[in-house]
Amino acid sequence: MNQQPVKELTATELKTKLQQQEPLFLLDVREPHEFRYARIEGSVLIPLNHLPQRLAELDSNQQIVVICHHGMRSRQAAHYLVQSGFKNIANLSGGIDAWSCTCDSSVARY
Repeated sequence: MNQQPVKELTATELKTKLQQQEPLFLLDVREPHEFRYARIEGSVLIPLNHLPQRLAELDSNQQIVVICHHGMRSRQAAHYLVQSGFKNIANLSGGIDAWSCTCDSSVARY
């Protein structure tokens, strides 16, 4: 199966987009305990294994940035969304860990 490349967004690029108040939907695909421990403000939790059942909660035309711990699960989720017809998907490269290291040290690392 040939996968379309998913756009990668660095933590710094995401921070700039948020500062410019771009209308982004931040989709966090980690597990609830991870989300409780550390998250980017405004992000919405839909764990990766719940995504297929909860697709209808997402707007396929909205710009969605997918987030996980280091960027692997979110890349998987991003590919799934693109294959499901979503148009404007980006993966947060390095995940919440990169966000904590480069953008917001108040977000706990684990």
